[in-house]
Amino acid sequence: MNILQITNKVPYPPKDGGAIAILTLSQGFAQQGHSVTVLALNTNKHYFNIQQIPKGITEKIKFIALDINTDLKPIAALKNFLFSSTPYNAERFISEAFKRKISTLLAKENFDIIQLEGLYLMPYVEHIKSISKVPVALRAHNIEHEIWEQTLKQETKTLKKFYVANLTNRLRKFELEFINKYDFLVPITQRDADKFKGFKNTKPVHVSPTGVNAKKYQPTQKQPNNLKFFHIGAMDWTPNQEGLLWFLENVWQTIAEKYPEAEFAIAGRNAPKWFEEKILQYRINYLGEVDNALDFMHDNAIMIVPLLSGSGMRIKIIEGLAAGKVIISTKKGAEGIPAIHKKEILLGDSPSEFISNIELILGDKKRFSEISIRAVDFIVKKFDNFAISKALTDFYEKEIKLK
Repeated sequence: MNILQITNKVPYPPKDGGAIAILTLSQGFAQQGHSVTVLALNTNKHYFNIQQIPKGITEKIKFIALDINTDLKPIAALKNFLFSSTPYNAERFISEAFKRKISTLLAKENFDIIQLEGLYLMPYVEHIKSISKVPVALRAHNIEHEIWEQTLKQETKTLKKFYVANLTNRLRKFELEFINKYDFLVPITQRDADKFKGFKNTKPVHVSPTGVNAKKYQPTQKQPNNLKFFHIGAMDWTPNQEGLLWFLENVWQTIAEKYPEAEFAIAGRNAPKWFEEKILQYRINYLGEVDNALDFMHDNAIMIVPLLSGSGMRIKIIEGLAAGKVIISTKKGAEGIPAIHKKEILLGDSPSEFISNIELILGDKKRFSEISIRAVDFIVKKFDNFAISKALTDFYEKEIKLK
């Protein structure tokens, strides 16, 4: 197959969940022998010179990028709020130059499938269909408006609550507006697939989680101190911020008092100044963006994922399991990952459950080791990237023949 993936950022370096989800699937397609082109908006926030992508990747995947400034502009945001029905989150990714880029590419190459990576690419679907008969798939990384619905529940400031409520409502209408305008729907979790069914999706569906190459993450011989806790994720993502603050206030203070030797390292880029100042009030080590996320994982023992809101799948949990880390997460954080509590992962939603899980694992070294081993085995069996990408291309080939 000749596959075109259209993305709202260059998926390199693969340091955040979205970039990892895109690039690993591209690599899975290429590994099967398919031709893969990635056409990306190259935003200021996630800018990367595609000429610097390693040759080992660009020999197998073709990258094309268009520079775009999606920075938050207060005046533009106000105009959008007052005069537009399109959410500002989405409006920033709409570009006439990108439409022209799409047109030029589709005129030059014959693709078998066009895969749009996420909701914010859907405004281009009408343009694509006006110039091409190539089937279009929406790869739904999450259900966007749900993230904001959950954020709204946590918001206490009146003015911000009003703005978030307005944005949430507009995002929901925006998301529902594109139901069935694609040819195929590719959610990352079954739970999201069920949600889309409730939204009256009638198009063929294939659930395709993000996979990994488990060999890349194999646990090292080095065994870190079991009292070394860690969290890694984008620090400018609201669900990560609210989850970490909840954990620090309600769980970590208790653990730090009871286990003075315990350490908690937090890594992630783009932390707002207010958030960095807030978390540094607690006894933690904030590292910002780390050079190598896998090395950071291997240097620590217990991964904390205290998400209270969000949608889609937490790629960092998949990576942590593959690295043999013991992971303690909320059920929301582990959504879409069928790992079993106390077998491959530890789950809890209340402060007391988190504390109980931590004390359980700290008091039982044998169980700690068993969970680590089973976590790796779970990923090998359930989240192998080659098997996941092949299942998706098999789905595309079958459905395209039926059309």
